[in-house]
Amino acid sequence: MRQFDEAAASGGVRPFPMNTGIRDWVSYWDSSHSIYVNARHADVHYRDIARAIVALLPRPKARVIDFGCGEALHADAVAGHCGELYLCEAGPKLRERLKQRFARVSNIRVIAPDDLPALPAARCDLIVANSVVQYLSRAELADLLARWRRLLGPAGHLVVADVIPPGVGMVSDLIALLRYALAHGFLFAALLGMARTAVSSYRSLRSGLGVTRYAQADFLALLAAAGYSGERLPRNMEHNQTRMAFVATLGEAAGDENDPLGKS
Repeated sequence: MRQFDEAAASGGVRPFPMNTGIRDWVSYWDSSHSIYVNARHADVHYRDIARAIVALLPRPKARVIDFGCGEALHADAVAGHCGELYLCEAGPKLRERLKQRFARVSNIRVIAPDDLPALPAARCDLIVANSVVQYLSRAELADLLARWRRLLGPAGHLVVADVIPPGVGMVSDLIALLRYALAHGFLFAALLGMARTAVSSYRSLRSGLGVTRYAQADFLALLAAAGYSGERLPRNMEHNQTRMAFVATLGEAAGDENDPLGKS
């Protein structure tokens, strides 16, 4: 699902550095994992993400990258509002499923992260990275911010969501999941899923590798250092509202009173 491909970049382009931790996370998301407790959970999750991306589109026929898109079950709904939608995914098995699922959607392109340097500069109107940065080191995120910056058009937006603040851990995650499950009709499956997660490879990976957390001011400073003007969005894209989402534009563009994404 979420991060970086090992494929060597062509044409002398340096591939994204992949440490052992990222490799382990990529392998996990590309496997038959149980992070979604049943099909209903996966469906409503990806439906909500698709709706959130559509709401963030800065203009009709926008060019969009969904970075670390996962299964992207409802990407066709996003594509209906886009000029082009790039589903950027690290896991090779996931990419093959995405290509098969959306083979008939003419404006969806499935790519690997190492394909990004081949895209033209200032290509994109919106780049979304949901539930990605917690699996990266700060140096790796800084590298990615530079790559995304090259791809954004002058009025483009970068949205980084599901950022975990200090002090927010698995207890908060489980409470948020139970509330989401109750609201969407899969509470019993969620309870069983919690028991599975306690002994799962996800729990082992998270305990062993950890996740990267950012205070709000810290993340905004990181965006500024990478050449963005950013602010926190009112809501996270996912169901867990203890986590944060940020919008960023190039230079001084963020915060424009006429910009619907520039709301704090």
